Amino acid sequence: MNTGKKLTTANLVLVFSILVLVIVVAVPVILIILTAFFENGKFNIAGVMKILSDPDTYQALWNSVLIATGTTLVSTTIGTFFAWLVARTDLPFKKAMKALFLVPFMLPSFIGALAWKVLLSSRAGYINKLLMAMFGLERAPIDIMSLGGIIAIESMYLFPFVFLQVAGALERMDPTLEESARISGAGLGTITGKITLPLVMPSILSGALLVALYSLSHFGVPSILGTEKGIYNIPTKIYERIYASGGSFGAIRVGTILSTILVISAALILKLQDILLKKGQYQIIAGKSMRPMVLKLRGLKLPLLIISIVYILITVVLPTVTIFMVGGLKTYGLTFQLKNMTWDNYIKIFQWKMTKDAIWNSIYLSLSAAFVTMLAGTMISYVIVKMKVKGKFLLQFLGVLPFSLPGTVIALGVILTWSGRFGINIYNTPWIIFVAYIARYMAFSIKSNSASLSQVSDSLEEASRACGASHWQSLKDIVIPLIKPGMISAFFLIFLPALRELTTSVLLYGPTTRTIGVAIYALNEDGETVRAAALASIALVIIFVGETVIRKFLAQLDKPRAKVEE
Repeated sequence: MNTGKKLTTANLVLVFSILVLVIVVAVPVILIILTAFFENGKFNIAGVMKILSDPDTYQALWNSVLIATGTTLVSTTIGTFFAWLVARTDLPFKKAMKALFLVPFMLPSFIGALAWKVLLSSRAGYINKLLMAMFGLERAPIDIMSLGGIIAIESMYLFPFVFLQVAGALERMDPTLEESARISGAGLGTITGKITLPLVMPSILSGALLVALYSLSHFGVPSILGTEKGIYNIPTKIYERIYASGGSFGAIRVGTILSTILVISAALILKLQDILLKKGQYQIIAGKSMRPMVLKLRGLKLPLLIISIVYILITVVLPTVTIFMVGGLKTYGLTFQLKNMTWDNYIKIFQWKMTKDAIWNSIYLSLSAAFVTMLAGTMISYVIVKMKVKGKFLLQFLGVLPFSLPGTVIALGVILTWSGRFGINIYNTPWIIFVAYIARYMAFSIKSNSASLSQVSDSLEEASRACGASHWQSLKDIVIPLIKPGMISAFFLIFLPALRELTTSVLLYGPTTRTIGVAIYALNEDGETVRAAALASIALVIIFVGETVIRKFLAQLDKPRAKVEE
């Protein structure tokens, strides 16, 4: 009898969990596909082909391919090189350098694009004006607002995907083959080119595919650096079509067709990555304790350290300092002299209604979405990890699906779902952004909580139930306290990305529901560069403080666990 009751409870939780993911994930994606391929209830492939053959659409698709290809190649080269330096050489200050190479991963790329636009735009870029004055040039030597510029800036912020994958593989690699080659007289170049790189090639390709996936769905960098020059990729073309038409259904249908291309591309990329991880790996990790061979750079040590430091200065320090300095200018275009600087811009950020509301909207939307998604993800993870019921594969599939979908796709799906189709219209309200955040970041919560739950032995719950505790009491007194660090980690994994999010919210915001990212983008589009930079500076401070607090908080949580393990 107890078994039947437990099975009923498990099934109820399973149904509720599936319902959550179906409503926030599956329905929006299904509606995108139906809207793209069906018109007035009939399959309409001719209409799809007409839209795809439009010259503007074709150009946007071609630009997306070019940007993704270029960004992938550049990011993979940079990420692999620095991963090798940090993991397998005697480069000085390796721990510090490893941390610094991950900083671009934490910064919003669209703010970086704004900084580089200020520095290298052909008309008013500060570096271009300096070079023109120094060398007597009539035209700007560099134009960041181009396909090449978009590729360069995206690569600066996406190379950590490759860096993390390759550095991890190199640090765990069995050094036997490299040592044998060195004993046989092979040099540094031969060992690296013929042994090390081929062994970690699956990790390199896996990271490269992640870069391609993210680059295809990027909105911020192509929008800030490309649209002014008529350069559109798929996400910016979707935005341009919808807002140029005032949100008409015809424009939304065009957006769904383009979004379907992104979904198919994402599916193919993830499938390729899965094949690489399953079939393309060499056995590079041995079962014995080992320390990978550290290659001595000798005379190259100082030059490579200088290259690493200069790269960090150019990609992290220079754009960050530029944003803060431009935000303090009395008027954009003035030189960075003390007489031209003011604190008023930063003070007024908290007085202007739009920017003040944007900060408040971002904070409460990201906090509330993180909290709700953490709780829902915990429940879904419990079903996946702990309950022996049929249908769990649906939860796993729907849980991972949003992670692979571009933010633009999720936004369009949410518009189609929550704009009155099912009797609920929350368009132009904060609620539609809230729902979109839950859909987009559910995978983060499920992954974090599933990892924590898998470490909790089933015997603990069984002992509790044997002593007379109810299912809820076992969860409340045993399971939840043990997985609390994972739940908190999931909360912060959602909160910070949501705080700086742009790609999803830019299609969903209303007159009073701008977020920080949308406000920065809107100010830049209106030519309010100083205000945009000032708000971007405030956003960077919030992100930096948030990252610091989170790291310290999680470190404090890990201390008790470390003592228990000892």
